[in-house]
Amino acid sequence: MLIVKLNPNEEENILHGFPWVYNNEINSFFGDIKNGEIVKVHSFNNVFVGYGFLNVNSKLMVRMLSLNEEDRIDKEFFRKRIQYALAHRKNINLGQACRLIFAEADFLPGLIVDQYNDILSVQFLCLGMDNIKKQIIELLVEEIHPRGIYERSDTPVRIKEGLEETKGILYGNFDPRVLVEENGIRFVVDVENGQKTGYFLDQKFNRDMVKYYVKDKIVLDCFSNVGGFALHSCKYGAKHVDACDISKLACEEISSNAKLNGFEQLNVICTDVFDFLRKSELQDKYDVIILDPPAFTKDKSTVKKAYRGYKEINLQALKLIKSGGYLLTFSCSQHMTPELFMEMVKEAARDSKRNVQFIDFRIQAPDHPALLAGNEQLYLKCMVLRVV
Repeated sequence: MLIVKLNPNEEENILHGFPWVYNNEINSFFGDIKNGEIVKVHSFNNVFVGYGFLNVNSKLMVRMLSLNEEDRIDKEFFRKRIQYALAHRKNINLGQACRLIFAEADFLPGLIVDQYNDILSVQFLCLGMDNIKKQIIELLVEEIHPRGIYERSDTPVRIKEGLEETKGILYGNFDPRVLVEENGIRFVVDVENGQKTGYFLDQKFNRDMVKYYVKDKIVLDCFSNVGGFALHSCKYGAKHVDACDISKLACEEISSNAKLNGFEQLNVICTDVFDFLRKSELQDKYDVIILDPPAFTKDKSTVKKAYRGYKEINLQALKLIKSGGYLLTFSCSQHMTPELFMEMVKEAARDSKRNVQFIDFRIQAPDHPALLAGNEQLYLKCMVLRVV
């Protein structure tokens, strides 16, 4: 087995649970380099550190699998890891739509598994995990017994691993449009063409949280996607809900899901959210505004530009909200750290010339855990604000 020797002291973070070895942390290799294979990681003093997947073409050169030298990295090893991840989801019992495996945060690097009723939607995001795809699918069938499995490895992160983007059915024969229920609301998830693996499961608890703010209120749900927050607002008694998104397909899905639940107070607006929020005639129209934009940055080099985008929508939203109303604002970019996100919101509030109360701070749902040793998995932030 190839040995990867680290530079001096680079093992410290790994021994405390950090899941990656970067290319600039490696001193040398001993053995034949085969990308995607399992390697041993040693300290500079040649002491065993752990096992991991190797890919010398990636900045994340080793993705750690185990720190136990006695482990055999075989099918049963991955079965136990899958069982460990599933035990947590069974404990918290999130119903028929939840994330079952969250890659490094569940000690299964590069593997995402989401459940939509009896259909699984999976992503293989690194070369090592992609190489054992057949084995992983067999284990998922044996442990979960799904009716079908759909692959959504159509994400640019695979390009960095030297892999092509791909999607399609891996197991079973089924309609990729799946009817599921979340917090008592029915909606259709398109595992073939929907965002990510089909739907943003990480907002499940946050969508339910709107029940504290929307009863008898006029609500604006921005970047609504398929209407998650808008539908929950309707369920919890909003007087009127505008759902705003630039995607025509998403807007059609919002309307379809509203009809599915019999929500007649929902109005869909297909437009650019940035332009919509700048309309002065909307001032004092809304009691509650929800901002759940896509990630404005996926790279450290574009954080400043993303900061300006986040600030702009928060600034305009704060100007529109009625006195005593609420802003629920989100960022799903890991590079927009909680500290930076809060600073941006403070700056937007100051420039809006509105006095603002800080009510709540929230993160992603508990089926999306994060490692304390590496906060890269802690990506979703939510601030609830009340505008004076």
